[in-house]
Amino acid sequence: MTSTTEQVVLLDSNYQPIGTADKAGIHDENTPLHLAFSCYLFNDQGQVLLTRRSLDKVAWPGVWTNSFCGHPLPDEVFSDALHRRAEYELGAKIADIRSVCEDFQYYAKDNSGVVENEFCPVFQARLTSELAPRASEVADYAWIDFDDLLQSVQTAPFAFSPWMREQLSHRDLVAHLKQGLMA
Repeated sequence: MTSTTEQVVLLDSNYQPIGTADKAGIHDENTPLHLAFSCYLFNDQGQVLLTRRSLDKVAWPGVWTNSFCGHPLPDEVFSDALHRRAEYELGAKIADIRSVCEDFQYYAKDNSGVVENEFCPVFQARLTSELAPRASEVADYAWIDFDDLLQSVQTAPFAFSPWMREQLSHRDLVAHLKQGLMA
């Protein structure tokens, strides 16, 4: 499915669905609240995958961020959306999907004026295949120890996406991610 036909779920202020819109048409300076997700992908060594957003991305091109993000399609359950986006963005198969924060929401504006306004549950999963990132989505990637990621975000916050910075500032969310590493 191409981004010009991909639909996102629009939400009211209580995070209830109120309709859909074309993904390509809503991300601008007046982006309405909509449903999304973030996922932190771990390997068998317990490292987290960071991805650097493609320079062709409309919002936050070239910044480092969590493993992958996306928008569930209308009537698509999160687990299916996570598998779909992992395959699309990373050419990856994933397993052991766990919810780590069901009620994360953020609003951020990038330097070009594009706004992200998302109700964005956060998940973690385990990589079960090789990676083959799509160049239109991912410019680069790196595996990093989770504690090193936390330190890097504190040291150079400007290099990372605003949603990841905000997610990693929540103690409970970080604790859930670390707990999942030990499971």
